[in-house]
Amino acid sequence: MADASPSDLGGGPYRVMVCDDSAVIRGLIARALDADPDIRVVVTVADGQMAIDALARNDVEVCILDIEMPVMDGLTALPHLVQHQPDLQVIVASTLTRRNAEISLKALSVGAADYISKPTTTVALTAGNDFKVELLSKVKALGASRRRIRGIPRPNAATASPLVPPAATIAAARVAAAGPAPVTAPARASGSLFSRLPPVVAPNHATPIAPRLGAPRAAALPAAGTVKAPISLRAMPREIPDVLAIGSSTGGPQALFTMLAALGKISQPILITQHMPATFTTILAEHIARATGIPTVEGAEGMAVERGKIYVAPGEFHMSIEGSASQPVIKLLKTPPENFCRPSVNPMLRSLVKLYGKRVLTVILTGMGQDGLKGAEEAVGVGGAIIAQDEASSVVWGMPGAVATAGLCSAVLPLTEIAPLIRRLVTRVGL
Repeated sequence: MADASPSDLGGGPYRVMVCDDSAVIRGLIARALDADPDIRVVVTVADGQMAIDALARNDVEVCILDIEMPVMDGLTALPHLVQHQPDLQVIVASTLTRRNAEISLKALSVGAADYISKPTTTVALTAGNDFKVELLSKVKALGASRRRIRGIPRPNAATASPLVPPAATIAAARVAAAGPAPVTAPARASGSLFSRLPPVVAPNHATPIAPRLGAPRAAALPAAGTVKAPISLRAMPREIPDVLAIGSSTGGPQALFTMLAALGKISQPILITQHMPATFTTILAEHIARATGIPTVEGAEGMAVERGKIYVAPGEFHMSIEGSASQPVIKLLKTPPENFCRPSVNPMLRSLVKLYGKRVLTVILTGMGQDGLKGAEEAVGVGGAIIAQDEASSVVWGMPGAVATAGLCSAVLPLTEIAPLIRRLVTRVGL
């Protein structure tokens, strides 16, 4: 593995540093990454201090950072790494314990972009395809996000991870084939209920776009860079939502903390599916409760869904809602993963649509892949509203990009503007 020079940083493979105190684990991770033509491991190190020193000598785009190491652990090294290189994409790697889940979530708050759970044995690491697929997917997704910001070409290799489908391409083709969805809401009248909604901004565009209430309106294409499909915005439904559903993945925990803290307590129940393993979702619920002051729990079988509370889908289970709109209860499903995920956003949305119909307000936050797209299609089909986080504020614009480019959204907004819009929609204050 040779050092990389700045002049060499073109559109070649993503450049990765692996930091782990175990030489065996380091080697296994490095070989798994190097086997992919879109990835090149430029340096491996055994502790946090060595990672800091190596970053000064190498052009690194993504760092796989172990938590527990001698000399300097990963959490101590992390702030130094992102201070030296603010757009370094750090994936924290740890075994699946409550302590490590706590540390990993703390790492996300101080600069890590994502996390990955390491198998507990080298045998599992060697034989486990799931870990390798997840690792490759996250490296590629985060590397692509960094290059997009820097204007650097992505690798030319044709290989692609199944966890990172070409969502925008698929969605754009769907929109092109079907044409814009019809909008039946009346045109905006002066001083009407929707005339004071905040502007809705399409990704990478300087001009705000108002929520669409008349004929379909498409955002202008960006002036430079890769040409993207126009984003058509749907009418914002007039009904007050009965429930708020949120889907997120890569970059999701910090986005959830930010958005929910700004939102504050609302009367509607909030259901969240964040792609996380078991134990992590337990800690996530506790962190959300502390960050927001809103009662938040991990969903459990048969648990009643109460107004004014937040429910997080537990790792390894899909969370659906059964019963009735007046007496909803949580049902946990061990059915196969959807979009390679369990929990998946789609089963949650499907179940909510059955109970609440058009009174479901869905928010899709940062995350790779396109989980939530099919569920959002069902929600929109009955008249529900979809809000997506915009590309500029997303760590990875996969999930929100999929619903946005499919023409399913009533709003595409920066993260900081989502909570104010939700509060207006659920309270009708200021509309």
